[in-house]
This record gives sequence, structure tokens and C-alpha cells, in this order.
Amino acid sequence: MSIDLHEAVAVVTGAGSGIGRAAAQAFARRGARVVVTDLECERARSVAGELGGESVATACDVTSVADLEAARDLALDRFGRVDLVMNNVGILAVGPVEDIPLEAWQRVIDVNLLSVVRSNLVFLPTLLEQDSGHIVNTTSTAGLLPYGFDRLPYTATKHAVVGLSESLALYLRPRGIGVSCLCPAGVATNIVEQITFYGEPAPPKGPQFPVLDAESVGELVADGVSENRFLILTAPEAAAELRELGADVDLHLTRLTEDAR
Repeated sequence: MSIDLHEAVAVVTGAGSGIGRAAAQAFARRGARVVVTDLECERARSVAGELGGESVATACDVTSVADLEAARDLALDRFGRVDLVMNNVGILAVGPVEDIPLEAWQRVIDVNLLSVVRSNLVFLPTLLEQDSGHIVNTTSTAGLLPYGFDRLPYTATKHAVVGLSESLALYLRPRGIGVSCLCPAGVATNIVEQITFYGEPAPPKGPQFPVLDAESVGELVADGVSENRFLILTAPEAAAELRELGADVDLHLTRLTEDAR
């Protein structure tokens, strides 16, 4: 079920910077042909230029089915297939829960969660028809653990994408398609560009995981795809927190509440 990245065709959203760019680079180093997409076309073109070879770029707004279809069609027209889809776009609304307006919730859900739904509608028929492929959904440790109350719309959508990915894996693995869920902790990227702040900022509470550079995370993603791993963590320490949460949710929440005082 695992795919060989050599000469595979990968479509990466949000690949103009950060984790998306690093993953695209890691795929290309392993011989993949990459369709680099980003909301800002110039960024996508710059990354495609860095990758060289047969990589191509296109603008893509993940809230638009038509843009995702155009990215799929570009891959099919240029390379004849799609083997790997990485859904990597995410935005944040940060602030006290009571200060974040409904409009901000709707925007975060549209970008972080419904973009994955749109991607599935666009790309899954192609992967199912060829009985092979791989999907990577970028979520967060905030989608595994209950500490992201200072960015609750982001946290809620990332939990949703984790659940979606788990069930999708059960559905697709018997049909020859792998699913990976990337759950990064701290990563040095330009994600601050995608944050909208509301109310008085409060220091986040929760475990302090190491901060990785984006290039290291890109390599972890490429390795995870090659090994057909579902859960890709950037901080192994998060696994211990996840085990504690699973063993006793009440105890885990009590400890976090006491730590937050």
C-alpha cells in the first residue's frame, strides 16, 4: 500500500512556504514530480523553481472547488496521474473564546476543515480509479490534545480533521490508498501571517514541545508517506501525552487545569 515517491506525482496545497514548501522539497528530493499550489501564485512559482525538474506551480484557493479541480487537471494533463495529495492549508483565530466572533469560526472551518472535504471530492475519484495513492492531512498536536483553548476554532477543526483522517484510513486502506495525519507541535514557519487576534491575548497553556525547523518536518512527512504511517508527530513527547489522555480523560484534564492556575 505504501507508495514509491520516485516519479510519483504529488499535489501539495499551501506549498508556497513553511511545512508545505518543506514537504514539497522532500518529495522532490526523493524523485517526485510536484504540483506546487498556494494562494499566492508567485510563492508557488518560486518553490517550483527551487524544486526544478518537472515540478509546476499554480494558484489555488482551497475554499474553491474549481481551484482544486484546476490543480488536479494540471497534474493529470502534465503528468498523467496523481499519486499523493497533501492538504496543508490552515489559519488561526486566537483569543478568549467569548471574544471570537461567529464569522471567524466560519472562516476557520471553511479553510481548515472544509478544504479537506473539497479535496476529497476532487481527488479521491482519481485515486480510487487507479487503486493506489496516498493522502496527507496536516493537523496539529492541538488536534490530539485538549490544550488549545486560546485558539479554539483552530483546535476544533484540527480535532475534526484527525477524526476524519482516522475514518478515511479505515475506508481507503483496503482499497490500496494510504492516509497519513501530520500532527506538528512547534514548527518555525511564517504561520503568524495566517493568525487573526481577538480580545486580550492570553499565554497558551499546555505541554512545551520542542520547536523544529520546517525542513526537518518535511523529511518526517516524506518518510511517513514512504512507510505508510498514519500518525506523523514532530514531537515524540506528544505520544506520551496522548497515552495519558486515553488512559484517563478526567485525570488528564484535571492535571492540565491545575497546571494552568
